[in-house]
Amino acid sequence: MTIRTSLLTATCAVTVLTTAPFAIAQKAPIVRDAEYRILERQHGDRWTAEDTEIDAKLAEFREKNGGKPPNILYILLNDIGFGEFGMPDLDVIRGYSTPHISDFAEQGMSMMRMYSEPSCTPTRVAAMTGRHPVRTGFDEAKAVPEGEGLAAREVTIAEVLSDAGYATAHIGKWHLGDIEQSYAINQGFDYAEHPIHQQAQLALMNTTALNEGHIAGVDMRLRSGELMLDETFRIDPFAMVYGIAGEKGGKMREVDMEPGQKFSQADYNAMGQRYQDKTMEQLEQMAAGDKPFFLQYWPLIPISFTRTDIVQAKTLNGGPIAEAIVNIDTYVGEILERVDELGIADNTIVVIMGDNGPFMEFVDRSGQSDRIYRGGKTEHLEGGVRVNAFVRWPELIEAGSRVKDITHVSDLFTTFARLGNAEAGIPRDRIIDGVDQLPLWLKGETYGRRDYVFIYEGFVLKSLVKQQFKMHLPPPGGNPILASMYDLYKNPREDRPQDSIQVGVGFGANFSLMAKRHLAMKKQYPDQAPGHGELYGGIENLRPETKALVENIMFGQSLTAGSE
Repeated sequence: MTIRTSLLTATCAVTVLTTAPFAIAQKAPIVRDAEYRILERQHGDRWTAEDTEIDAKLAEFREKNGGKPPNILYILLNDIGFGEFGMPDLDVIRGYSTPHISDFAEQGMSMMRMYSEPSCTPTRVAAMTGRHPVRTGFDEAKAVPEGEGLAAREVTIAEVLSDAGYATAHIGKWHLGDIEQSYAINQGFDYAEHPIHQQAQLALMNTTALNEGHIAGVDMRLRSGELMLDETFRIDPFAMVYGIAGEKGGKMREVDMEPGQKFSQADYNAMGQRYQDKTMEQLEQMAAGDKPFFLQYWPLIPISFTRTDIVQAKTLNGGPIAEAIVNIDTYVGEILERVDELGIADNTIVVIMGDNGPFMEFVDRSGQSDRIYRGGKTEHLEGGVRVNAFVRWPELIEAGSRVKDITHVSDLFTTFARLGNAEAGIPRDRIIDGVDQLPLWLKGETYGRRDYVFIYEGFVLKSLVKQQFKMHLPPPGGNPILASMYDLYKNPREDRPQDSIQVGVGFGANFSLMAKRHLAMKKQYPDQAPGHGELYGGIENLRPETKALVENIMFGQSLTAGSE
């Protein structure tokens, strides 16, 4: 398909391209989207001078640190939007508090305009690859087995850091595919333990949640099957693979799930505790090693929907996710305390952030609620993509600082690579959307290197952010004059669009050109297809019910093979 560059077309087509092999230590510049290059043209000389200063600081740190770059600990919390943790003044109106994360926020920098992607998988793809998920073809949250995932050709930050001498480990939610090439141990991590799927299976389809009526259509006890001819139409969640563990170069094994077992909320809670314990274990092992480390912990909670497992609420709120947010705050506190005990706080950068806004379908029941921003999970509105993000590095980041500069989750890829002295490992055969934000971290507010964000829902470009303004793109075929525009300082909830005639003279046309440039560059660097492969390939101990599920799904797919 041809990618149309008109602003009127918010959907960009996907073109499959075979990319050149990844070359290590390229001297060519990183390929950037047009909007970054416009900023670079204006500020390149200043940025070069800042980079010289920062490189000297990093070299001085490495010399003091035995020649090693800093450790990196990245904690990504699930379905928590801006204002839901780490902000004590907002705790009062929410009926719970997160004192450990709030203390952590005061020990480092708060990135007050951090943008994520609208849901779990896209945010994780952006963090791992430094690219808008649409570029990878893997940009939606998969809830059922499909034989799809993050492609092997994508270069993750774990691969970049590993090639530069880092020890790497991932614990907790992964959600980047159900094929062998997409597992964490095949995407740069030396050790990994994670679920294959996400909380739709783990927290909504467990026996406790089914009995509480949180989801319909799964439990065959609640309907007669006398007219059900196709017994494979309804996926049995208990036949899906749950948690897996393994090491780089080896196979994965499913752990703590026996044949015939029905997964319950108790099992879900135990899985979350196991990931916490494993993170502590990995932290201690890596701190004792000779290499700098990259430890990634993506907890399962606070996603939790059941009530019967709550013996007594700890919060005024009382909702299951509110209760779980308090639990995750305790988990984070334990990890930060262990970092201090191990004596590695000064040479360890810790980033804690949310991945997207809450699932608004479950608010009130869950204990979450509408926030400063309107919208939530899956939506391009600020409430779907604005999250709290905190970074601490006592050695070089000013404690208690707050910055209003725009950042995006993809920026972590490029920033971590620079921190790890590993920028040469960033591929040069594709667009990298992540911006190096180390100048912002080390020099403070106004030193950020982005003033824009492109926000997609799936493959559809839905809105543009530039400075304090935001444009909602009109539907395909719509007149640009119908585009809604907002001043996010005056209307952060995006519910009072400004008159396009009134504001269009100032920046309406430039928004249109911004979108056209972005989409036009896809002709040079087309979006890729996701990785495909054998469902649950590389897992050496599939249960009998899982093997039957795989056979059913693969048979159905074989009937249309080659037709796409």
